[in-house]
Amino acid sequence: MFEHYREPLIPRQHFVLRLFRHLIIALVLVLVALALGAFGYHYTENLPWIDSVLNASMILTGMGPVNAMQTNLGKLFATFYALFSGVVFLTFAAVLFAPALHRFLHKFHLEFEETDTKD
Repeated sequence: MFEHYREPLIPRQHFVLRLFRHLIIALVLVLVALALGAFGYHYTENLPWIDSVLNASMILTGMGPVNAMQTNLGKLFATFYALFSGVVFLTFAAVLFAPALHRFLHKFHLEFEETDTKD
């Protein structure tokens, strides 16, 4: 997916497209995680859809639930969804920042390699 360190940097246009593609992937990941959370809260706690989405989004962003869980199944779901949300957040950040970090490291490596060949 990314160019090898011995290859030249891709043009800026291609890099912007790569950033956009990764942004779309990250947003889809968040929407899928939000949908899973909303369905889980709706079916385990019988919350209205709007409250289910609110709880899922609050957990997904690390803020915490809005409604208190009343059932054991709801409490278990909230526990596992909170753990899942932590992993989704880290994955979101990795997918979103990977192209920029790769380009920075690639450019740094190319500059370092050029100074090595001059010596």
